[in-house]
Amino acid sequence: MKRLIVVGGGPAGMMAAINGAENGAAVTLLEKMPQLGKKLLLTGKGRCNFTNVAEVPEIIKQFPASGAFLYSSLRALDNKALMAFMGELGVAAKVERGGRVFPESDRAADVLAALQKRLKQVGVQVRLNSPAQAIFSENGRAAGVKLATGEMCRADVVILATGGASYPGTGSTGDGYAMAAKVGHSLVPIFPSLVPLETEETWVKGAQGLSLRNVRLTLLADGKKVQDLFGEMLFTHFGVSGPIVLSLSRKAAQFLLDGSMVELGINLKPALTPEQLEARVLRDFHKFSRQQLKNALGELLPQKLIAPVLDQAFLTPDKPVHSVTQAERRRLIETLRGLILTVTKTRPLAEAIVTAGGVNLKEINPKTMESKILPGLYFAGEIMDIDAFTGGYNLQAAFSTGAAAGRWSAV
Repeated sequence: MKRLIVVGGGPAGMMAAINGAENGAAVTLLEKMPQLGKKLLLTGKGRCNFTNVAEVPEIIKQFPASGAFLYSSLRALDNKALMAFMGELGVAAKVERGGRVFPESDRAADVLAALQKRLKQVGVQVRLNSPAQAIFSENGRAAGVKLATGEMCRADVVILATGGASYPGTGSTGDGYAMAAKVGHSLVPIFPSLVPLETEETWVKGAQGLSLRNVRLTLLADGKKVQDLFGEMLFTHFGVSGPIVLSLSRKAAQFLLDGSMVELGINLKPALTPEQLEARVLRDFHKFSRQQLKNALGELLPQKLIAPVLDQAFLTPDKPVHSVTQAERRRLIETLRGLILTVTKTRPLAEAIVTAGGVNLKEINPKTMESKILPGLYFAGEIMDIDAFTGGYNLQAAFSTGAAAGRWSAV
């Protein structure tokens, strides 16, 4: 019977351990924290958005740098198979806006409990509070794991599923990168993905807590349009967050690293053409013709955005509506269709939902997840250079790569 050690008790590690045991291996799961799946409990705001109902080719597109690598593992365990697996564990699923899949109970804890129950059923030995320090090898093959205590745990195969470097309080502190590098793997530099953005404009602090729905957000690098998304965003004390901001953040981070000037343009009224928006503004101006500008936009804008919009349009808040010129009105319309924010940096990596970068995919077999550098060493999940946009795709990749690593390493 093959002895298999899985390092890391997140979704990828648990799935690898389950699949390894189901395929006949004697599996030990090492987790540095006092409990398994701490980061899993945070996903989907505690509700665990564990996959998406999109077809596999569409899921592949959600991984900007690594989609092609995932073809084999996603075909072997796609979203339908994952939902069926969860169903067998007693976790009924439901589909929400954008194809996002959640447990019916809305509780990430239920997903974790089901996985833990399955680990027990298939005989996986779980060792908590057991931080791994290094992979050791013999005769050119992985031969086990050295723990921080100095204990040497021997195995026939080792799966590294230590996660990225975001949310370090959950145990994802980047330990696996050093272990992989020590045995010869190269690393794609890591940076935050799915992360809020900080802005130069200080007025965002006054708009803190304001959520905008149905807006279009455009990412600009050195004045050129890079990407735009439609949906929901949120103002914070430091800048902006929310679904469309998080989805644009990966490219924003890359351009910031390259030294580009990064901006966000918010179209506050994307459903209206410029002509329709002008007609709407004229209607409001006629209705509030005797009032000051700052008091005439309450039906068009959230109160917290009136001053910033007028400031960016170079309009005096106290100016009477009836004295606004055609040129001034056009500046207002342009600003409503493109309120600009200057991005200074991302929030720290520790606050990112996902870590971009990691173990170079060219050094990993995409079908089996085995290292091309050190036979007997396998990888699963976020430790690899795999990251996707928001929507359940990252967890799907964790489960799919974990299943592949567990299954093939046990053969």
